Amino acid sequence: MTQTPSLDSLVRTRESLHQVAEHVLAAARKRQTGHFTLRASPGGFCTPPLEDGRVIAVDHTDLTVTDAGTVHRAPLTTVRAAADLAGITAGFPTTHGWATPLEPDARLTVDPAAADTLAAWFALGQQALEALVAELADEHPSEPSLFPEHFDLGMTAGEVNYGVSPGDAGIAEPYVYVGPFAGPPGQDEYWNAPFGAYRTRAQVTTSDDALAFFRDGRRRLRTGA
Repeated sequence: MTQTPSLDSLVRTRESLHQVAEHVLAAARKRQTGHFTLRASPGGFCTPPLEDGRVIAVDHTDLTVTDAGTVHRAPLTTVRAAADLAGITAGFPTTHGWATPLEPDARLTVDPAAADTLAAWFALGQQALEALVAELADEHPSEPSLFPEHFDLGMTAGEVNYGVSPGDAGIAEPYVYVGPFAGPPGQDEYWNAPFGAYRTRAQVTTSDDALAFFRDGRRRLRTGA
């Protein structure tokens, strides 16, 4: 039976994975393509295929590098070790706008139960966001992407951000959110944050719950409710 991780374990694991997202995966993609967004993937998150054909991924507690069908795998221990496996120098190429410090030899804390929980959260969000994209096709929504600087999975449609976060400095628990560009139209039981609205994973346990939350936000914005 999978253990339920403590909030402290979730936070420490999320902070470590955030460093890997910025200073290994996004760094590798930025150097090869000039782009840096990532994708949700089974077990966590990954780069899209790089120009050299490789895919770098976080798979639960491991880093994997898939190259021509061959998978190289190692446990996540430090940012430097992960970067070495990926064949890059640790660290995002620029410092502007990045959220985590570059501490290549600091020990990463990646608890298996917490890593599983966060991977499942991203998977839940990906499923809900893909359904929302299909519903809002006439609004030309963006594809769901994982933004490494914020470490959240989101998309945009009609000047509204929809997404899932594994937690951050302001909201420690994983949460889903709706963030209108213009800010929330008011403050009530739905619009409960300065950026818009959020619900934690205690309130959102399935992708259907997340999709219903996104739909409610869109309806409220369209009707002024």
